[in-house]
Amino acid sequence: MVIRYPDCKDTNSFESGLQFQDFVLDTLLSNLGIAISNYTSRKWQFEVGENRQGIEIKLDRRILETGNVSIEVAEKSRADANKEYAPSGIFRDDNSWLYIQGNWHILFIFPKNILKHLYWSGRYKVDEYPTIKRFLMPIEDARKYAAKVIEIKSI
Repeated sequence: MVIRYPDCKDTNSFESGLQFQDFVLDTLLSNLGIAISNYTSRKWQFEVGENRQGIEIKLDRRILETGNVSIEVAEKSRADANKEYAPSGIFRDDNSWLYIQGNWHILFIFPKNILKHLYWSGRYKVDEYPTIKRFLMPIEDARKYAAKVIEIKSI
């Protein structure tokens, strides 16, 4: 099944995210002794979460370019079809408790509850786009609040 986000600059955004998730699972988490069993059906992903272990993995391509980690809090599937945002990312009601965000060069591993508290603190800028709402955390703060930071020297 091919999922497309018509309002996204990267028309293959969903596939890019899956490739990044596979990279994290295969290259990094397995080296840390963490095995993840991803759910593949929409039913299980919506009713339970991305995987049995409760670990959410998000691709954030521009961390090093912008100097910010972009933490998703709400989304719309289409800009023109939905009036209201639905809770997503750290506010998605699922089994996730750990949030891994990064790209092929750097990964931040956060407890999800810490990210929620940081959002509620009002310290960070909140961006609202046609299909996504997020808050921007400077890399220096992300390093401070992450349970672990992994910098990848070579791919």
